[in-house]
Amino acid sequence: MAGERPGAWFGFGFCGFGQAPGSGHVRPVCSPKPLQAGADTCRVSASWSYTAVVTRGGRVELSGSTIGAEGSCRDVWAQEGLLVVLREGPGPGSGALLQAWAPGSALRGEPLWVQKMEVEGEDKAACEAQAGMLPLLPGACSYVSRKPPFYRTLAPELLARRLELGAEHALLLGWAGQVFSWGGGRHGQLGHGSLEAEPEPRLLEALQGLPMAEVAAGGWHSVCVSETGDVYVWGWNESGQLALPTRSLAEDRAPAAVEATGLNKDESEVKRAAVGEDGAPAPFISIQPFPALLDLPLGSDAAKASCGSRHTAVVTRTGELYTWGWGKYGQLGHKDTTSLDRPCRVEYFMDKQLQVKAVTCGPWNTYVYAVEK
Repeated sequence: MAGERPGAWFGFGFCGFGQAPGSGHVRPVCSPKPLQAGADTCRVSASWSYTAVVTRGGRVELSGSTIGAEGSCRDVWAQEGLLVVLREGPGPGSGALLQAWAPGSALRGEPLWVQKMEVEGEDKAACEAQAGMLPLLPGACSYVSRKPPFYRTLAPELLARRLELGAEHALLLGWAGQVFSWGGGRHGQLGHGSLEAEPEPRLLEALQGLPMAEVAAGGWHSVCVSETGDVYVWGWNESGQLALPTRSLAEDRAPAAVEATGLNKDESEVKRAAVGEDGAPAPFISIQPFPALLDLPLGSDAAKASCGSRHTAVVTRTGELYTWGWGKYGQLGHKDTTSLDRPCRVEYFMDKQLQVKAVTCGPWNTYVYAVEK
C-alpha cells in the first residue's frame, strides 16, 4: 500500500461502538473521514462492532466494542465471534504463528487456539510470498474459518490465490483466474444457477474462459473483477447490492400497487410492479443465481472490489470509488443514508484530488486507501 506518493486510510459507515473512524456516538459517518493511524496503517479488517488495523510496524490496534493492541503481527482477520492474528514466529526462520482469540479478550490472556504455520521448501516459500491475506493462510493450502473446525485444508489442485468468506458461503480465486464457490446457496450467492448448497468447492462454469483478478464475498452476494476490468455480480439483491433493480428501493421512490413473481430466462427471480416509469411493467430482481455482467458508469474498468453485508464497493483503474447497495449507516460515503441500486461515484475523493488504491468493507462500513494525485 505504501506507493511513492503520500497516502492515508479513510473510513465511513457504522460506528455505534466507537470503532474507527467513529467518535463513540451512535450516529453514522456518512462521508469519508481519515483514520487516526493514517499513513501508518497498511491493513484494515472490520467486523460489525469493532475494527482491527495493522500498522506498517506490525502492530495490531483494535477499536470499538473491544480495545487493545499487540505487536509482531503480519495480518489480522476481524470477525464478530473470532479475532484471528497471524504473528511472527518466536525466532528467525520459525515461520508464522496463527492465533485465534475471543474478541472480548482484547488479545490478553490465552488464545482460543494456536496453530504453527510451517512453510518448507522453495515452492512453498514462493507460494507464501504470493498468497493473499487472511483468511487464506501462508502456503495457500489452507484457510481459517469462523466456525469449528477453525483450521481447514484445501485440495492441492485448487492452487489458491485468494479466498473470501461471506456469511454462509466461500469464494476462492485460483492462480489461473478460475473461481470456485461452496457453502450455502439459498440466495444464489454461489453462482451455479440454483439455490442449493455445495459442500465442496465447485468451479463456477459460467465464468470459465474469463480469467478473474479479484473476488469478493458479501453477506449473501458475490462480486468478481476480470483481468480486463469487467465486473460480475450474483446472489441476493435485496438492497440493490448487485446494482440491479430492486423492489424495496423502487417502493421508496414510488410505491407499487401490485406485484407478481416469476423467473427470467436465466432463472433469476423477478418481481414485477404494476407500473414502471414509462407505464410498462417494471422488472425487479431479488435473486440473481448466475453471474451477471455489470457496466460501471462512463465505461470505467474495475481494479478492485469489496463487499459488506449488503453493500458493494469497486475501485476503478483510474482510482475512482463507486459504491451501491444498503446505505442506512452511511457506508456508501455519499453524505447521506440513502440506499442505491446503481453504481454511484464517491465524490469526496475526486474533490480532494485523491486517487483510490484499495477498499475493504466491513458488514456495515467501508475503509478506503487513497493517495494524492
